[in-house]
Amino acid sequence: MKKILTAALMLAISIGAMAQSGTNSPYSQFGLGTLASEATGFNKGMNGLAYGFHERNQINHQNPASYSALDSLSFIFDAGVSLQLTQFEENGKKVNAKNGSIEYIVGAFRAWRHVGVSFGVMPISNIGYKYSNTANINAFPNPHTKETTYSNTFNGEGGLRQVYLGAAWEPVKGLSLGANIAYMWGTLERSVTNTYSDVYVNTIAKKYTSDVKSYKADFGLQYTQRLSKKDELTLGLTYALGHKLNGTANVDVMSTNSQTNVKDTTKFAIDKALELPHSFGVGVMYSHNNQLKVGFDYELQQWKKLQFPEFSINNNVSKYQLVDGLFTDRHRFTLGGDYCKSGKNHNLFHKMHYRAGVSYTTPYVKINGQDGPREISASLGLGIPVVNRYNNRSMLNISAEWVNRSATGLIKENSFRINVGLTFNERWFAKFKVD
Repeated sequence: MKKILTAALMLAISIGAMAQSGTNSPYSQFGLGTLASEATGFNKGMNGLAYGFHERNQINHQNPASYSALDSLSFIFDAGVSLQLTQFEENGKKVNAKNGSIEYIVGAFRAWRHVGVSFGVMPISNIGYKYSNTANINAFPNPHTKETTYSNTFNGEGGLRQVYLGAAWEPVKGLSLGANIAYMWGTLERSVTNTYSDVYVNTIAKKYTSDVKSYKADFGLQYTQRLSKKDELTLGLTYALGHKLNGTANVDVMSTNSQTNVKDTTKFAIDKALELPHSFGVGVMYSHNNQLKVGFDYELQQWKKLQFPEFSINNNVSKYQLVDGLFTDRHRFTLGGDYCKSGKNHNLFHKMHYRAGVSYTTPYVKINGQDGPREISASLGLGIPVVNRYNNRSMLNISAEWVNRSATGLIKENSFRINVGLTFNERWFAKFKVD
């Protein structure tokens, strides 16, 4: 009981620690921000491959049906962090930025025969950027006169988080059903400030804020068919419920007189302006002798029909309203695998897991009427058993990930990320005989 309370305390502490942003990308100013991966340590080594994986000693949050495969004698606790270096390139200019964040903290155990339970806290989206640009007001400046310039400063922070409870049940051998029910919350903050070199021109600032408190529901199914004594194939299906989010989207438009410093603020608000899309996932995994596992995933997020609040001024009339055409459906394709020569061999290199994966992802936002950046990524990972006098079941998961994001005429991003996850696997429920 003390260990369960300790796990709950660590989970509560992590909720506050995860409030920091996990991105520096200017693309996070659009939509709900940069969508976060919900992969845990072992998935990240395969670039997020998950829908067909069901491991007895790892927590696969992306398909809750996998929980029924958990070891009946173990309590699993998994935590992960990441370090990231990103290079931004535009018009031949390059800038580097780095950041780190707590990725996830999750736990799981077998509750009853054929029933597994998981809980944890994970990110949904991240916002984190700050940049500015300066230009002349006149398109054709006079080199003999002092021209008025203007500067736009863009700043944003926040994101969405979730704390979830999930369960899976295996009603018949080979078939598992599962669900995650989560409470999601977060604040999305963005601001744009226009300043001018001419003191007679007012400063204009727009501050956008949205406070979200809502729920999230994900469902999963896995079916495993044995092909031979050593080979099996697993089909995985997932569905995430799309719905309106509680909370209000606000924008404060502030005009400041540069001479008198008097501020005039106009407020606009839209109730239940944000929404989650319906999402569907399908994956297959082939396993040979429980040593070689290769899989493919496809995910569809139906953003295209969703509206999003936008501030505009037409004929000197200011409007803040929900508009169409700011999103597009998001598609993600992932291929990856895991190889471990023999879990029974005492050679450490034979007990290690070697992982790799590649992905291609289309954008979910439109920028100035065109599709946002598409994403190409690849990862390599290792699962290293933790062996000591007290424990030989835990695992250190380390992976390196490269991500390229680009779109015609927009900023190019190249990120290199190191993911580190530690899976504690304790035999809490074992019964010992005393002679």
